[in-house]
Amino acid sequence: MRFRHPDGTTVHLAYCTNVHPAETLDGVLAQLRDHCEPVRRRLGRDRLGIGLWLARDAAHALVTDPSALRGLRTELDRRGLEVVTLNGFPYQGFGAEEVKYRVYTPDWADPERLDHTTSLARVLAGLLPDDVTDGTISTLPLAWRTAYDEARADKARTALDTLAERLDALEELTGRSIRVGLEPEPGCVVETTRDAIAPLTAIAHDRIGVCVDTCHLATSFEDPHAALDALTAARVPVVKSQLSAALHAEHPSRPEVREALAAFAEPRFLHQTRTTVAPSTGDTDTTALRGTDDLDEALADGGPLPDTAPWRAHFHVPLHAAPAAPLTSTLDVLKAALTRLVGGPHPLTRHLEVETYTWQALPPELRPRARAQLTDGIAAELTLARDLLTDLGLKELP
Repeated sequence: MRFRHPDGTTVHLAYCTNVHPAETLDGVLAQLRDHCEPVRRRLGRDRLGIGLWLARDAAHALVTDPSALRGLRTELDRRGLEVVTLNGFPYQGFGAEEVKYRVYTPDWADPERLDHTTSLARVLAGLLPDDVTDGTISTLPLAWRTAYDEARADKARTALDTLAERLDALEELTGRSIRVGLEPEPGCVVETTRDAIAPLTAIAHDRIGVCVDTCHLATSFEDPHAALDALTAARVPVVKSQLSAALHAEHPSRPEVREALAAFAEPRFLHQTRTTVAPSTGDTDTTALRGTDDLDEALADGGPLPDTAPWRAHFHVPLHAAPAAPLTSTLDVLKAALTRLVGGPHPLTRHLEVETYTWQALPPELRPRARAQLTDGIAAELTLARDLLTDLGLKELP
């Protein structure tokens, strides 16, 4: 879906296909047929943007076989779909029964991450619509925080410098400009947008920036306006933004709230949980964060999180369907971020992507029971996002 910003810029809205993951190219082609085209039809649109997730094997097949890449591009056109952005965070196995910490490997200190992201950039250059010259890729925020020492940090910096050089060469070869955004996530080396500033200003290349995920932003209790102002002041580009909402519990000390939260503690994905605490003496921050790597750790008897302030969990809840009371979502954070991202005189980013990959991880009674129900849900999320954009003065294009 395309929108015209009041300044004349085209802003793209897509949804991320990691909600129905596939490891192979055949699986990706099946996604287009079984999910993406039905969503487009449900919305009554002639054209729908999708943010493709391409696992290692699928990306390898496309980058090594020009005919396969041409075939995918043809299939996208035939089904009324377009791709301007890729989700390059998960490497493989995102549809496994247990993902958890595996999603953070390989990290940017490992050669496989550079090779995979380079492949994705080459593939994206071949998939961009004829009238689009700019593409984006979101990626792992350097590494999970453990076992990341200075030696690995040096390797990661070198890898990102090399990536920037390769992206420069790719534009010279193809005329397509591809940018990559580190996606701050709780528990990672780059957990917040503030954490991203130092490593990205050290690289100082406008092809490498930030992907702002509004669920992650909310989970870490970041103020959207302050976060985006700081990135702007540091001249760190917002390459893309993933529109998503976290799980919010206003009163985690109450038994009924903890019971409701427990229904979202599931075995596939990590659900990092955070709360705010009063700062230590002499701390200049107004608040500090305490957290756990997963929701079940937070809920355990005698768990490490204080329950005197609200909790937020990294669980991408559907944008249009907040959890039932006593829980809610952080849709208000998404709205505030979107106002700053595209509601000003000029957009901070041109690529927006709805990313709710946890539909099948919801409590059983909330999961879609048939393919058509998932289609309806994704279409409803995109409709909400579209309405938010038009409320900000953007005009939907055919």
